[in-house]
Amino acid sequence: QLQASGGGLVQAGDSLRLSCAASERTFSRNSVGWFRQAPGKEREFVASKFRSSNNFVYADSVKDRFTISRDNAKNTVYLQMHSLEPEDTAAYYCVTAPRSKILSSLRDSNVYDYWGQGTQVTVSS
Repeated sequence: QLQASGGGLVQAGDSLRLSCAASERTFSRNSVGWFRQAPGKEREFVASKFRSSNNFVYADSVKDRFTISRDNAKNTVYLQMHSLEPEDTAAYYCVTAPRSKILSSLRDSNVYDYWGQGTQVTVSS
């Protein structure tokens, strides 16, 4: 249902763009987002875009460095990452939440019902 790609090995300060292709049924009008999980750490919310609105939610750790966007024509959600830091090293997962979920709930992993397989981002210092 969700296929993430674009991860890789980069140096600190570099940029990277992740993509996540979804089926129209999964993607249509639902909120989309990204989570990440580093080895030995808990899963962490990264960013979310509320339905097709211009409302966004970002984790404080990535705000002003990462941008989430979606292309409805391509059923694809992106995560543009700039000024990458070694602390950004993790497996990144794209997610979608049902249309019924409200903006204030989007930091909660439990509201997302579809998860992609993850793409690894490694940032060297």
